[in-house]
Amino acid sequence: MQAGRQQDRVQQKQYRDAGYGATTITGARPPRAAVVTPVLLALNVVIFFITVAQSGSIASNNFSELFQLGELWNPATLAANEWWRIFTSGFLQFGLLHIAGNAFSLWFIGRPLETILGRVPFVALYFISMLGGSVANLVFTDLGAVPVVGASGAIFGLMGAYAVIVVKLKLNPTWLLVMLGLNVFITFQVPGISILGHAGGFVAGLLVTFALLYAPEKNRLKWQIGGLAIVVVALIGLVAWKDSRTISASCELTTNRGQPTYVCYPE
Repeated sequence: MQAGRQQDRVQQKQYRDAGYGATTITGARPPRAAVVTPVLLALNVVIFFITVAQSGSIASNNFSELFQLGELWNPATLAANEWWRIFTSGFLQFGLLHIAGNAFSLWFIGRPLETILGRVPFVALYFISMLGGSVANLVFTDLGAVPVVGASGAIFGLMGAYAVIVVKLKLNPTWLLVMLGLNVFITFQVPGISILGHAGGFVAGLLVTFALLYAPEKNRLKWQIGGLAIVVVALIGLVAWKDSRTISASCELTTNRGQPTYVCYPE
């Protein structure tokens, strides 16, 4: 048992140390400490408690106005062109277990990855992965799908990044496989979790990190920016295709039995 724990610590140190040197593995300036991850975590926690205060409930915070206006709901996002929901939904968490689980995962996975990649590449990875998770939900579900929220699409993108790093640096994959296996198990076993959101975020994270790590050395930054642009344009193209097949609607925030409720009507 002790030997196994020691091996886990050694593997995790290899992951962390991969980003140290004159530059990170993406060619970025190495950060002295993770800054972006704590900021993202703080935003998620603060927004969660705002929704709790608005709804008056820690278990039913989805009835807050902020939650209703920010969740990823297909009719509002596609039919009413409320595109901000693609990103605002990634900062909303439903209930205490949701915020606790995502906060732990973001802190545990994000901090070492930020030092491995560098701050700017990490920010690009996080938000493009969030975009990928939202796009998967919008494109591959119908207008009757339930609203989706959560940072887990972006977090799965971080795990996708680790997969590319393991291959690129020929690291021991055990720690990654355990972490990924646990999250996949939770995805399929816990009711109400967005499988599409997790899958979309993971694939986006793979593509982003591949573009960052496998860019040619000559004009590396230009190749990296071009690779990220291709991923973003492809995701936007998928949403544009789905939007072209969706009838227009008008939406408004109203109340139902005293609770804020967002409703949409076909035009």
